Amino acid sequence: MVEAPSATPADAKAVDARISPTELVLLTSVFVVAACGLVYELTAGSLASYLLGDSILQFSTIIGTYLFAMGVGSWLSRYLVQHLVAHFLRIELLVGLLGGLMPAALFLAHGSLPASAVGAFRVLLYGLVLLVGILVGLEIPLVMRILQRHFRGRYGLKDLVSQVLTFDYLGALLVSIAFPLLLVPHLGLIRTGALFGLLNVAVAVWALLLFRSELRSWGAHALACALCVLTLGALMWGAQPLTTWAEDRFYGEPITHRLDTPYQRVVVTQGHAGTRLFLNGNLQFHSRDEYRYHEALVHPAMSAHGAPRRVLVLGGGDGMAVREVLKYPSVQQVTLVELDPAMTTLFSTDEQLVKLNHSSLRSPKVRVVNADAFTWLDTHEEVFDVIVVDFPDPTNHAIGKLYTSTFYALMDRHLSASGYAVIQTTSPLIARKSYWTVVSTLEAVGLQATPYHAHVPSFGEWGFVIAHHRPWRVPTNLPAGLKFLTVPGLPSLQDFPPDMSRVQAEPNRLSSQVLVQTFEEEWGKVHQ
Repeated sequence: MVEAPSATPADAKAVDARISPTELVLLTSVFVVAACGLVYELTAGSLASYLLGDSILQFSTIIGTYLFAMGVGSWLSRYLVQHLVAHFLRIELLVGLLGGLMPAALFLAHGSLPASAVGAFRVLLYGLVLLVGILVGLEIPLVMRILQRHFRGRYGLKDLVSQVLTFDYLGALLVSIAFPLLLVPHLGLIRTGALFGLLNVAVAVWALLLFRSELRSWGAHALACALCVLTLGALMWGAQPLTTWAEDRFYGEPITHRLDTPYQRVVVTQGHAGTRLFLNGNLQFHSRDEYRYHEALVHPAMSAHGAPRRVLVLGGGDGMAVREVLKYPSVQQVTLVELDPAMTTLFSTDEQLVKLNHSSLRSPKVRVVNADAFTWLDTHEEVFDVIVVDFPDPTNHAIGKLYTSTFYALMDRHLSASGYAVIQTTSPLIARKSYWTVVSTLEAVGLQATPYHAHVPSFGEWGFVIAHHRPWRVPTNLPAGLKFLTVPGLPSLQDFPPDMSRVQAEPNRLSSQVLVQTFEEEWGKVHQ
């Protein structure tokens, strides 16, 4: 609406307060465009973490590349001078198609390429991120120019920018909340990409209808919209078979459970050799030898205590560590603090998995708490005889905080004067400095540290550390029925040959988290 020349300032203010239906549609498109753009950024970052390793490096580089590409797109928009609506329509179709297909394309490429072709996969990943980012960067400048042209006199530049950015940031906010809580857990990454690709195409469709009189070759544009809808609709329908095929190729065995939770991708496979659990693509256990890991994790601390009554298990939502803890008749209560409720639900309800943990999570002695371990320790005051720390490896800063001096100081607060804490601590052979960093970190908070290691075929040489104030002594007895540990064999666990012996390492502090970088460097050499 154009303001009448004779209108008073009050009348003009009243006119400006009204938003026409066409203007509302245009501003709503800004909301949708922003939401879609952020979803493509988040799916790329999540896929990079899932497929290349759950690392802060993946999200950081993906986000940086995407934002750079958006800047390039904004700069290129200056060269689109005429036929703005037609350009905008084509860009929306391209963004919807490429952004919507990107998760599926990356899954297919990862499942098809040989393990040695990591470089080719990275080129594809960052190439798609750059291309989608450039197209997304073109969108908002074009929308603003279309708004300015069609509502000349309605807003000044300052008000127009304010309106557009308000809708833009609102869309980003809502998606940033919905992505981990609703979209990924319920739709998965492939369907989420396809859904928001369809939303981008929907924006193109309204441009097709709203500005029909300005478009040349209207029928060609309509056909392009229809083909994009059909393509992305087919992807929505076929997302599950595609994901199944790609993951079956990646894991090499039939998958019995696959879950996208707000915290991680959970995959359980069942093959001839047994059951395997993967979190974000990283192996957590193999049923053929997990007893070696869990016996080594639990019993040196539990047996040395003598008669532990109250035990805290941090992580270990599969219930395997709890299974070993319950072998001690003196135990009265086990508190399991596991962040992801999907894990504890899966391993307490699925009968095949329940057999593996001997129904440990169903025991009346076990109290399951689904909470962040860091926060839980900080807000509770209970004291325990033994604390078992069974977190995933420190592949990113979110997990790395659970290996810091701040966390171990919190843990110490909950450890009885005669108690022992034991921490799973990566491989002292492959990640030697990472392993001794954990030892240094425990010592930095005033705890004594007793390092030891065991051979687990699925992992190789694996390290553990007992933290304590009371001196630790080699146990003189163990529970009956163990398949790996023996009393005569316990002293050998503390024997570190020269290639695993202690090296100088600074403590891992919350402010720096040197362990995350060290861990990635050391394990990265294995995958080169």
